[in-house]
Amino acid sequence: MGKVAVGAAVVCAATVCAAAALVVRHRMRCSGRWARAMAILREFEENCGTPIGKLRQVADAMAVEMHAGLASEGGSKLKMLISYVDNLPSGEENGLFYALDLGGTNFRVIRVLLGGKDGGVVKQEFEEVSIPPHLMTGSSDALFGFIATALANFVATESEGLHPSPGRQRELGFTFSFPVRQTSIASGNLIKWTKGFLIDDVVGQDVVGELTKAMERIGLDMRVSALVNDTIGTLAGGRYHNPDVIAAVILGTGTNAAYVERAQAIPKWHGLLPKSGEMVINMEWGNFRSSHLPLTEYDQDLDVESLNPGEQIFEKIISGMYLGEIVRRVLLKMAEEAAFFGDIVPPKLKIPFILRTPHMSAMHHDESSDLRVVGSKLKDILEIPHTSLKMRKAIVELCDIVATRGARLSAAGIVGIIKKLGRDTVKDGDKQKSVIAMDGGLYEHYSKFSTCMESTLKELLGEEVSDNVAVEQSNDGSGIGAALLAASHSQYLEVEES
Repeated sequence: MGKVAVGAAVVCAATVCAAAALVVRHRMRCSGRWARAMAILREFEENCGTPIGKLRQVADAMAVEMHAGLASEGGSKLKMLISYVDNLPSGEENGLFYALDLGGTNFRVIRVLLGGKDGGVVKQEFEEVSIPPHLMTGSSDALFGFIATALANFVATESEGLHPSPGRQRELGFTFSFPVRQTSIASGNLIKWTKGFLIDDVVGQDVVGELTKAMERIGLDMRVSALVNDTIGTLAGGRYHNPDVIAAVILGTGTNAAYVERAQAIPKWHGLLPKSGEMVINMEWGNFRSSHLPLTEYDQDLDVESLNPGEQIFEKIISGMYLGEIVRRVLLKMAEEAAFFGDIVPPKLKIPFILRTPHMSAMHHDESSDLRVVGSKLKDILEIPHTSLKMRKAIVELCDIVATRGARLSAAGIVGIIKKLGRDTVKDGDKQKSVIAMDGGLYEHYSKFSTCMESTLKELLGEEVSDNVAVEQSNDGSGIGAALLAASHSQYLEVEES
């Protein structure tokens, strides 16, 4: 072999070796990055752990905080607000009732015809109205005047057979989903506006009084019989269809719970005991916190950067507003510290709340062999065009960790309520049913979340007790529920009974 040929062979061999070394180094670098990314995921999984013992501690803490919140104002992180609803629907209500649901940039006006014991909801009609942006920051007269006019226009469309009995005033249930200090069943002072509203002359005022004045100004003869929030509406709707309903839980963008308490078990209640002996309590459970909650560095950072640091800690780990954001934060750390998506961190991944819980749910429920839904969501939302199957599987696992923690903690919260009511054990021969009315998009649409929550409930309660506990979907508490509460608190009830 000539010298030139030998030299060429040596150069070729050297080039092959160098290329091989580069491939090996690249693989080692990739495997090192993958190991680091998996270490981040495993650590997060461990910190999100909800073993049954921890969930029992959370349930016990919830029951303890409920007692404290009922004992005195400010006695607990749980507000345990007295709703003044002492008369839930029985299913025997009849007549025509209205509801107004104001909770954001749109409001709904609803008309419900109730047919008594055997008739149920005979007919329901509703209309949705958008609030012009300038009214959200204008004056009280302008906002409530606009709402009263929309109500009057809706009343004008009553068809044949959909009129109140002669001589009777129309009655309305008012769902007002803003912070209110309730003073009676049909009055409450606005504490503060949220959701983009800012009308200073309403703060501190009775919102029912403001609406009533607006209706009087345009000659609309209608009485507000009940001022409620959507959780209490859900409880009312649930009880109307099933007398065994004892509590309601909303799991949607936000979360809350309400339940029926014995009036004598409310030390901070100083009024006359209601005839029914019962009082509905609005827990505001999103504000629950306990040292037993499995919080991670991502939850702590999310809280610090939120509009309400230190508040709504339970809500921030179980509700639809935040689950997708927690997934984004973990992915961002994997991208920054383990180059999970390559050498460049995807710019869109740095945008808070860009990954919403419906996106997370779609990825979590992806059952295609190549996880193509995961791939398309990453591409469409985060502008990450290429991901391997291995990466997609890791992302599905991350969604599962976040959803499982939220679902299991929600179940522990429900067990806390059941415990407080003394329904967590079976007395001899006692087969009392306890039904929880559920509403909210997270519960309704994220099936892996709701399935996990329900199986955890059974696990926590044990077979015997869980046979007597059921979870039921109760839709549109803020609409029909409010109309039902107008019916159960009607000014004409006494007349009918006598």
